[in-house]
Amino acid sequence: MNFKQFFPFLAWAGELKDKNVLRADILAGITVALVLIPQSMAYAQLAGLPAYFGLYISFMPVMIAALWGSSRQLATGPVAVVSIMTATALAPVATSPEHYIALAMFLALLVGLFQLFLGVFRLGLVVNFLSHPVIVGFTNAAAMVIGLSQLSKIFGVSMPGSASDHFMGRIWGVFEQIGDTHILTLFMGLGAFAIMMGLKRYAPKLPGVLIAVSSAIIISWLINFEEKGGTVVGKIPEGLPNLEVPLFSADLVITLLPSAIVIALVGFMEAISIAKAMAANTKDHIDPNQELIGQGLGNIAGSFTQAYPASGSFSRSAVNLNAGALTGFSSVVTALIVVITLLFLTPLLYHLPKAVLAAVIMMAVFGLINFKAVKHAWRANKHDGIASIVTFIATLGFAPHLDQGILLGAGLAIGLYLYRTMSPRIAFLGRFEDGTLRDISVHTELPVDEKVVAVRFDGSLYFANVSYFEEAILAAAAAHKEAKFILVVGDGINELDASGEEVLHHLVQRLHDNGVTLVFSGLKRQILKIMIKTKLIKHIGKQNIHATADQALEAIYQQLDAAADGEVYCPLRPGFKMENYQRIEK
Repeated sequence: MNFKQFFPFLAWAGELKDKNVLRADILAGITVALVLIPQSMAYAQLAGLPAYFGLYISFMPVMIAALWGSSRQLATGPVAVVSIMTATALAPVATSPEHYIALAMFLALLVGLFQLFLGVFRLGLVVNFLSHPVIVGFTNAAAMVIGLSQLSKIFGVSMPGSASDHFMGRIWGVFEQIGDTHILTLFMGLGAFAIMMGLKRYAPKLPGVLIAVSSAIIISWLINFEEKGGTVVGKIPEGLPNLEVPLFSADLVITLLPSAIVIALVGFMEAISIAKAMAANTKDHIDPNQELIGQGLGNIAGSFTQAYPASGSFSRSAVNLNAGALTGFSSVVTALIVVITLLFLTPLLYHLPKAVLAAVIMMAVFGLINFKAVKHAWRANKHDGIASIVTFIATLGFAPHLDQGILLGAGLAIGLYLYRTMSPRIAFLGRFEDGTLRDISVHTELPVDEKVVAVRFDGSLYFANVSYFEEAILAAAAAHKEAKFILVVGDGINELDASGEEVLHHLVQRLHDNGVTLVFSGLKRQILKIMIKTKLIKHIGKQNIHATADQALEAIYQQLDAAADGEVYCPLRPGFKMENYQRIEK
């Protein structure tokens, strides 16, 4: 039995015997914890939970995901996008604050189970349905939604409506209350921004978030900020959260499962993207399925300790990597620091202004806004650009129901992909002077042969485009009434499904009935296997299937020569040169 398969942390546990590795991981773990503690409290508020629930999500999921994941530097825990998607999923369903907390735990369980299922059955490729342009559009819109959602806390005014109401209308309601701004709250928020932005620019190695939060706590305590109308985190229950079995019912599964699936996919997409980016620097191997198992187990374990769904954090992973983390033990250290905080240090967080937590969130999501990526997607492929832009607009329009925006974008991306593949490029070929076959629509001077038509099909033959292929071949036969052979250069055909096989069968017969032989070259092994299994290869004739286009054309012209009892005009034949033919004619 390969124990490392079931306990992947054994792959790096032995390295901790090296004091240098152990020291590096301990320092990195402490550094990440200093960022995580204030950040997690901010994200918990974003998820619609009391701030201290951010600490509950910051030890068990962090530790389990590190032990059972494949990335050594990925920092799991609360993240902005998953937090707001959690709030969106739970707000319409919860009937009370206590019910909301129970639903958050149950949602974490569903997310974890779905991720674990995908990982165990090695279905990590399912995340490919969320294309990069769609994720870019979604992330930009989500970052804007998250940032705007914190404005009310910065100005010290109320956020009108409920979490499930139309988002833009609620933001407009915030601006209508600008005249009621609580000045001290505004100063607290702006001060936190100034500290974090200033340190990021002039002293990037210092923990800007921790310094801003610590300064705000001290100032808040000194000026009695709470008594002057400011909103603070308040009393945090001391000790670890109680172990509780998540609330479970069939009705809740039906209600929350769609949101859980979207959160699981979006969260994992974020985590695996970060892990792969770091692995490019560390040269480590990342196994997406093992990462799904780690994330899934982390969320399942978290659901029993009053945690809501967790994912990989870009900012904290970057801190972890830059701080010198060498193994997943750094995340174990981070989790232990959070445990110590819950046991002994929670009274220190009482006077933390919520406006400062809002500033922490806004600073974090500012880094997610990247419109250049949308522009890049447009330049690479107009369809990808359209999918990215539509996802961005839809996500903003559907906010706070962000899942609807990304589902629409994913559906559009798949639809546009099918549209592109429905009519792949078909090139009619001629023999170029260097001996290669080239597209005659580009090289219009190439000689053609009315008896032989060579066609290159740049796409797979499957249900969405096989009719297009059939029409193109029949049109070629109709346009070249003297043609005896049509050669399909199939080097670009990677797939043949049942629809494609059926159409090929009838096309071969239809052309044969009209005195035209369909010949193939360059077919890949997987195509030939299907032809053999379905006996299509017998219908086509093994003599009409060749390894290369030149071999196919040589065989075709040998048949034509034999039928004409002499060498025929053969502009597609390998080695053909126009001047040689003209000399023979003379």
